[in-house]
Amino acid sequence: MEKLVKPSRIAFAIGLAGMVCPQFFYHAFGVNFFPAWPHLLFVGLWAYLFTIVVLAGCAAIIFGIKPKVAALLLGGLLLAVYLFGYFTYDLFVALYNNHLGTWADGLKESALAGGAFVLAGSLPTEAAIQNSAVLRFFDKLVPFGPFLFCTTMVLYGICHFLYTQPISTLVPGWIPGHVFWTYFGGSALILSGIAVTLKIQLKVTAFLLGLMILIWLFIIHIPLTIADPFGNFCNSMVSAFSALAFCATAFLISGMANRTRAA
Repeated sequence: MEKLVKPSRIAFAIGLAGMVCPQFFYHAFGVNFFPAWPHLLFVGLWAYLFTIVVLAGCAAIIFGIKPKVAALLLGGLLLAVYLFGYFTYDLFVALYNNHLGTWADGLKESALAGGAFVLAGSLPTEAAIQNSAVLRFFDKLVPFGPFLFCTTMVLYGICHFLYTQPISTLVPGWIPGHVFWTYFGGSALILSGIAVTLKIQLKVTAFLLGLMILIWLFIIHIPLTIADPFGNFCNSMVSAFSALAFCATAFLISGMANRTRAA
């Protein structure tokens, strides 16, 4: 499973890059990155700058140009934007914020921040980190990466039980028992998220979580993307890229399990 680490880094970067690219064409933030704050000025400009920074970080990871620094900066940026954007918005502004579904869009960004920190933890230390107080602070957040990722997995699993009917429609028509598989997927997300957080059979549990999301990518997200690649702010395409980033994160956790245990 350790052989999955390097390709998983690249897969995560591709997934994150694919999620932000539509922002160039729609001149606005995607629903997973920043909410519709009222009276916010220059939204298009901020979306462009955010997209450029994220793409630069992803390119640095893919091509091995100070990849740990890039991963730490991505993790810090995504977490900060989530906390001051979505978390604050959902807490104080959003209607129906007592419903978990209201928080679902922003939770992806929290999971992506966790994935970036997980990725950073899989890389050797770089000298530039020791020379920057900001990077040293972000480096201290690396151990919280799996928690951020798994929190989203658990809450998404709960959503499978709260919103069974709409989620069950995502199960392909050729698979019988849509409600059963919705409950099964929700249970798997909850149990694996808890197990990874508590480091219970970490290598196997994280690998199976990644494998499950990878299967969903091929049987759910890719067909939906092919059927409607650009509709609703490229929603199907963005979901496919997020599934790629999420399964890559789980595989990274699995591949790093021995080092985590040793630490």
